[in-house]
Amino acid sequence: MAIRFNNSSSELWNEDLAPTDPSHRTWTAYHYAALWIGMVMCIPCYMLAAGLVDQGFSAWQAAGMVLAGNAVVLIPMLLNGHAGAKLRIPFAVLVRTSFGVKGAKLPAFMRAVVACGWFGIQCWVGGSAIYAVANIVTGGGLVGVKMGWIGIDAGQLVCFFVFWALHLYFIAHGPESIRWIESITAPIKVVIVLALLGWAYTRAHGFGEMMHAPSQFAEGGKKAGQFWALFWPSFTAMVGFWSTLAMNIPDFTRFARSQKDQIIGQTIGLPIPMGLLAFVGVAVTSATVTIYGKAIWDPVDLASRMEGIAVAIGLAIITIDTLCVNLAANVVGPAYDFAAIFPRHVNFARGGYITAVLGVLMMPWKMIESSGGYIFTWLGGYGALLGPVLGIMIADYWLIRRTRVDIQELYDLDGPYAYHNGWNPAALVAFVVAVAPNVPGFLATAFPSSFGNVSGVFKEIYNYAWFVGVFLSVVVYLPLMAKERRRVARMAITVSI
Repeated sequence: MAIRFNNSSSELWNEDLAPTDPSHRTWTAYHYAALWIGMVMCIPCYMLAAGLVDQGFSAWQAAGMVLAGNAVVLIPMLLNGHAGAKLRIPFAVLVRTSFGVKGAKLPAFMRAVVACGWFGIQCWVGGSAIYAVANIVTGGGLVGVKMGWIGIDAGQLVCFFVFWALHLYFIAHGPESIRWIESITAPIKVVIVLALLGWAYTRAHGFGEMMHAPSQFAEGGKKAGQFWALFWPSFTAMVGFWSTLAMNIPDFTRFARSQKDQIIGQTIGLPIPMGLLAFVGVAVTSATVTIYGKAIWDPVDLASRMEGIAVAIGLAIITIDTLCVNLAANVVGPAYDFAAIFPRHVNFARGGYITAVLGVLMMPWKMIESSGGYIFTWLGGYGALLGPVLGIMIADYWLIRRTRVDIQELYDLDGPYAYHNGWNPAALVAFVVAVAPNVPGFLATAFPSSFGNVSGVFKEIYNYAWFVGVFLSVVVYLPLMAKERRRVARMAITVSI
């Protein structure tokens, strides 16, 4: 269906935001499974279980938590993905039904900023692989003194920018180029991960003692009796890990050949590979204790210790892998988001370039300095912020509109999705109410020296941040939208007659 719009509403439309043309609805179940396997097989995912073990969980507990967390987030992923496949529109346009044609720019901006942070983190990981290779070749020639407030040496910064620059080609060529590279590399990544597992098992003559060691929460352990205090915030962080993609998954499912393709592809591609990669991460790390005398969680560090040609091959694979993941997970979404915020001036490519610049300015190497900061501050914090948006979107699409959306009106400043001057007060109220209880706990976690006196109740609430945000947003939003629900129901009856 062609979208008609007048000059007054052109600020809501450009070619990248228009419904996907039938000729581009070519993504099959394989493409979605490959997309997810490609995104899952990455260093931050590999190190998720590492962070949990570092916090005191056993290897099996850590792998199980990663699997369970991603099984939970698959549910909203499929629910939101349905909208993209049915309506053929990106997240930044879909969210107009709930936040309003102008108000949608708020969640789009929040989603984009979080993705910029992830983009930077992945660039840091890829740059670290290049840095390791360069130091092997030059005998440590790039190692230098850290540069003041930047916190890294000049060699690390240069390698970061070299890897960063590799993304620009794919940004210029759009999402189809990203689908192509993911489809080709996904099977290769599976083989490489299995090969790494086989190498570790062979070299260590087993997976080592870590795989059988009890957690630190067991009786007599360093953290005995503290299991549940750390389980819930950690599990919430595991759910929150892909919560950004749960919001903007319509950016990908808009290209689906059918609903069946996106449902099967995502179900195969997300939870099981995440759980398996978590197992590989802890198993290989356990083996490194036997092989090298200490636990090596960082695969870049591990690859640099291997011998012969395996070093170069391992680090090259890490670099390519990280590039693929970053393009799919952290370029597509924010590129569409920035295009939706400034449609007259920003298209997909320009949105991708904005993402790349902001990813540098956020200094990602500082964001992942510690496992506690990575899990409880970064993952937990953005889960608390974006969970309410996801809850509002799902409630609006499934419970208010019953999947019926007038696509034409999404591009009209004076249509039913304009609400009050383009903003939906119900969505704003629900969002604020859902985020507010998590703010004190987040501040206490992120800045303990300044907010250490925050009530224990708020700290406990923050342990369930993503769940609290989703639940409260739905509970508050539904009654506030009762009038709109009745209007939609009347329209449905009229159409059926």
